[in-house]
Amino acid sequence: MHKLEIEVGRDILKRNKEEADQNLTVLKRYNIRAFDILGSIGSGKTSIIEKVVPILQRQGLQIGAIAGDVVGEDDFVRMKALDIPVVNLNTGTECHLDAHLVGHAIEKLPLKELDILFIENVGNMVCPTDFELGTDARIVVVSVTEGDDVVNKHPMIFRVSDIGIINKIDLAEAVGASIARMKNDMERIAPQVKQILMSVRTGEGISQLVDRLLNY
Repeated sequence: MHKLEIEVGRDILKRNKEEADQNLTVLKRYNIRAFDILGSIGSGKTSIIEKVVPILQRQGLQIGAIAGDVVGEDDFVRMKALDIPVVNLNTGTECHLDAHLVGHAIEKLPLKELDILFIENVGNMVCPTDFELGTDARIVVVSVTEGDDVVNKHPMIFRVSDIGIINKIDLAEAVGASIARMKNDMERIAPQVKQILMSVRTGEGISQLVDRLLNY
């Protein structure tokens, strides 16, 4: 029984990888840079998109988004207010987006008009790790309000990511969190990750993220 479960799991991940590669091929055909944004509920994923999109628009870039959540359309409504094309994806009982769902969402977007696509994954630090979506990079967002041990407790999501954002740094002292520990844990666990210290409230780190995005 255990052997069968492992084989089924491998088949699912293999099929997801194939569909993720197909998604990336489609996006590359239209010269779209795509970013999978990962992190817990409340880490600041949507707020970061809200800050970054207007900056990119002022540079003449057209942005699209996919809002992933288990239920509801709260994040979808916030992104729609940015006056960009957005597709809402509710996973129901699943705690992550997968490449198949994203592939159908991509079909609903005006690809010929887009330069950058943000895919906000379901708020979870574990489930999305193994499910690539077909993007140029994965961005993981953690907040100091989650505790300065959050990186150490979720190593795998950092190992599959390219950019690591430590958000709400302006609150670190108030919540007793060590930014230095979070940075050191990230460096130790995933040295390939490009770290960005950020406060969406003050704007610190936003321009650094924009520069990173434009370099993909």
